[in-house]
Amino acid sequence: MLNDGGSVVNTSSGLARFSFAGYSAYGAMKAAIDSLSRYQALELGSRKIRVNSVAPGAIETDFGGGAIRDTSDLNKYLASETALGRVGLPDDIGSVVAFLCSEDSKWINAQRIEVSGGFRI
Repeated sequence: MLNDGGSVVNTSSGLARFSFAGYSAYGAMKAAIDSLSRYQALELGSRKIRVNSVAPGAIETDFGGGAIRDTSDLNKYLASETALGRVGLPDDIGSVVAFLCSEDSKWINAQRIEVSGGFRI
């Protein structure tokens, strides 16, 4: 159902790169998404379909009950671990996904792109 020359953007997580206690199943599943993306890129490449994964860092959303957005101490801690000094906003991720779906990213394929402001670099 996907047009030749299209683009797939799978959603991974920074938790595929670093560990937090209690998130082992989630982190392992997101690491599997990164692997799946590489396989899809290879298998769909003959149709000129690009496949990448985006790995958001800590983002102020409803995820996890809105803990990052609504818990000041958690937000401050995560911001202190981030090179750019803040947690992310939904648009920080959306603009990268839009880019990866555009022709401007026509030579980007099989990549895991972490969009985290430099969390724990």
